[in-house]
Amino acid sequence: VQLQASGGGLVQAGDSLRLSCAASGRLYSSLLMGWFRQAPGNNREFVAAIRWGSGLTYYQDSVKGRFTISKDGAANTGYLQMNRLKPDDTARYYCATATSYSTRESGYNRWGQGTLVTVSS
Repeated sequence: VQLQASGGGLVQAGDSLRLSCAASGRLYSSLLMGWFRQAPGNNREFVAAIRWGSGLTYYQDSVKGRFTISKDGAANTGYLQMNRLKPDDTARYYCATATSYSTRESGYNRWGQGTLVTVSS
C-alpha cells in the first residue's frame, strides 16, 4: 500500500487547510494513520493519529482544538483539517501508517511523500 498526501499550500495566519492522505489499497482496521510534520532545520514531529477501525484520535498538544484528524474508510483516505493556522505550523506534512499507537517517527512503517504547508503572518 502506498500513501499519497495532498492539500498543502500557502495560506495566511488564521486560515484553514485540509490535507488528504489517500492509500492505494485497503487499510485494515487494526492500523493507525498518523500525521507528522517537519519544519526546516527541525526533526519530524508527531501531529495527530487516528485508529482506522475505531476512529479514536490522538493529538499533539499544540494542535488540540485547531486540527481535526478524520478518515473515510470506504475511500481509504485520511484527512487533517487544520484551522486557525499559525506561522509556526509551517512545515512539510507527512502521513504514515503504524500497527500500534506511537508518537515516534520510528513507530510508523509506511510513509507518504509529504505536502508543504506555508503559513504567512
